[in-house]
Amino acid sequence: MTVPPPPQGPPSGPPPPYGQGEGRPQYGQPAYEQPAYGQPAYEQPAYGQPAYGQEYGQPYPPPPPMPYQGEQGQPYFTPAPRTNWWAIVSLIFGVIGGVLVALVCGIVGLNKAKEYRTGRGMAIAGIVLSVLWTIGIAIFVVTVANSDRVTATEVAVGDCLSEIPDGERVLTVKTVSCEERHAGEVFAVLTMPDGDFPGQAAVEAYHERCSPELVSYSPQSMMDDSVQLYVLYPTPETWANGDRAVTCIATLDPPRTGSIRG
Repeated sequence: MTVPPPPQGPPSGPPPPYGQGEGRPQYGQPAYEQPAYGQPAYEQPAYGQPAYGQEYGQPYPPPPPMPYQGEQGQPYFTPAPRTNWWAIVSLIFGVIGGVLVALVCGIVGLNKAKEYRTGRGMAIAGIVLSVLWTIGIAIFVVTVANSDRVTATEVAVGDCLSEIPDGERVLTVKTVSCEERHAGEVFAVLTMPDGDFPGQAAVEAYHERCSPELVSYSPQSMMDDSVQLYVLYPTPETWANGDRAVTCIATLDPPRTGSIRG
C-alpha cells in the first residue's frame, strides 16, 4: 500500500524556548520599562502636593495675614486729625492776657488733644501764658500798692502819712500828698549823735524835744485837741544799721486834707 507524501508547507524550525510563544518578543526585551522594586509606577507629585504615603493632614503653608482692622480686604488707614479749637482759643487768650479763658480752654484742650490728635502744644502754651500773666499782674499790684511806701528813716519834714503805723517796730510808712485825706504829718526829724546805742530811756527823752518843734511848725495845732504827738525812735537793730533819726509826727483824728503847717 502506497503512503501519500505529506503536504508541502513551510519548513519548521526548532521549537521556541520555554515560556515563549509565537509572536512574543525575545526574553530580556520587555515592551515597557519595568519599575524598580518598591518604587511606584507613576510620576512624582508636583511641588506642594502631598506625596504618596504621606500622612493625611500634613500642614500647608499659612495663609496671608488679614488686613489690620477695617472691613475684610480693606486696607487700614488713620483718620485725619480734628481741629482742636479749645487749644487755639487758649493760645489766643494767653497771648492777649485773657487769663481765665486761656487757663480753662487750655485744660479742656489738653484733655481733647488725645481724642483730636492735635493741639497739645497750643494748649500747654496757653496754660503757661495764663500763669505768667497771673504772676505779672500780681507783681504789678504789689508794686503799685507799695509804691508810696518808704522806710521810716526816709521820711522828711512836710510828708503826710495815709495812716499811722501800729506796733513798736516800724520799718515802713505810707506817704500821700497832703492834699489827700491823711492821718498824720511829719513836722520834725531830729538826729541823735553817733556812738553806741544810748539806751531806750535816752532815746525816749527826745520825745520832749518834739513839742517845741510843733510850736514852730504849726502854732495853731497846740490848741487843737484832734492833733496828738507820735514819735518814731531808733531801735538797737536799726541803730546798728546807722539809724539816728527821731521822727516827730502830728496825728490827725479824724483824718483831714491840707497841711497843718503855718
